[in-house]
This record gives sequence, structure tokens and C-alpha cells, in this order.
Amino acid sequence: METSSLEYNTQRSHLKLREYGRNVQNLVAHLRTIEDKEELQKKASTLVELMKMINPDLGNNAETDQKVWDDLHIISNFELEFDGPFPKPDKEVLDRKPERLKYYKNEPKFRHYGRSVELLIDQAIAMEDPKEQEGAVVAIGRLMKGFFQTWNKESIEDEQILKNIQKLSNGKLSINIDTVKELGLFDSDKKFTNRRNNNNNKGRRNNNGGGKGRRNNNGGRNNHRRRN
Repeated sequence: METSSLEYNTQRSHLKLREYGRNVQNLVAHLRTIEDKEELQKKASTLVELMKMINPDLGNNAETDQKVWDDLHIISNFELEFDGPFPKPDKEVLDRKPERLKYYKNEPKFRHYGRSVELLIDQAIAMEDPKEQEGAVVAIGRLMKGFFQTWNKESIEDEQILKNIQKLSNGKLSINIDTVKELGLFDSDKKFTNRRNNNNNKGRRNNNGGGKGRRNNNGGRNNHRRRN
């Protein structure tokens, strides 16, 4: 009685692309034995459709189709010769290293503000409209104040925030600190809105009070006329 020999992973060939599995790699190896070009073309197209079904997350578009056809060439060690819908990729693609990401060499001047605040300040400096630039300074000041309180778990004075803005902008950005403190411009939107509404309400109360005085004066004149 003959016993079937077991095939261990250590005895198998290395998987070129693990996402397709060994069965696809075996089918690709079979394609390499087909000499008839028309039959090879037909079975290669069928295998590509099977590879897309194995990886449905790839989607269904032109880029996906080209990727799967390229993967077929990779699995075959670029040894399949047929007229595919896309040009055969160069073998050197596998040895090509991806481009290294660009990183800023200089550390941020204030780590608790981060690099994003410095980029926002650069954008604010480039603004030509003074009103837009002032609005950008207010927005940056609020952001910096929030970052500082999150990082240090303590409050910071508006004067210090403005000094930091001036330092980061090399003196190109500034704002009236008295206005900032009076209206709470570096605080949250809610605080700023409440303070502004309170100022408006105070103005309305003063005007209403003045109106009462006028009514009293008018009342006094009318009474005077009646007495006469």
C-alpha cells in the first residue's frame, strides 16, 4: 500500500504575493506551461477575474485592473508573454524604494503650539487685506490659548499669547491688546459672544433709562400746562 507524501511549508516555493494565496500561484505556474498564445491569453484573463474576486476590497476600476494584471506578471516572475490590456511592468519596479517623506528639520519654537500654528501664521502673514489678517490673528490667538491650556493644564495671559504671535511672525503680526482683553478675542466663541451681548445689553439699558427720563420730563411739562 502506497502512502501519500506530505508537503510541508518549508518544502514549498516562496509566495510572491500572499494576498492571492498558493492556489493562484499554482495556477500561474500552470500558465507558464501553456505554449499556445491564444489559449494563454484566454486563461490569463480568466485568472485575473479570479484574482479580483479573491480581493473584492480592491474595487472595480481601471487602476484596479492594471494592478491585478501587474500582480499576475509579478507572480510569474515576469515570464508570461501575452498581449494584455496594459503594458508589462518593468522588473526593476520591485527593487525601487519608495520616496522618503519630507520632514521639517527645525523643531517648532513652541512645542505646545505645534507646527500647524506656525503654518497658520505664515498664511496670515501672506494676507493682503488688513481685516482678514486681523481676523486670522484672533483665530490663531484662540487656537494657541486652547493648545497652551491643554498642554500645561493652566491659564495664560492674553499679553503672552500676543507676544508669542509676534515672535513666531517675526513682528509681522499684531493686534491691539486692549481690544483683545476688552472683548475677550482670544477666548472661546461662546465667551466672546456673551461679552459682546452684555455690552450691547448695557447700551440698551442705558438708552431705555434715558427714555424714561424723557418721558418723565414730558410728563412734567404736561402737568405744568394743566396747572396753567
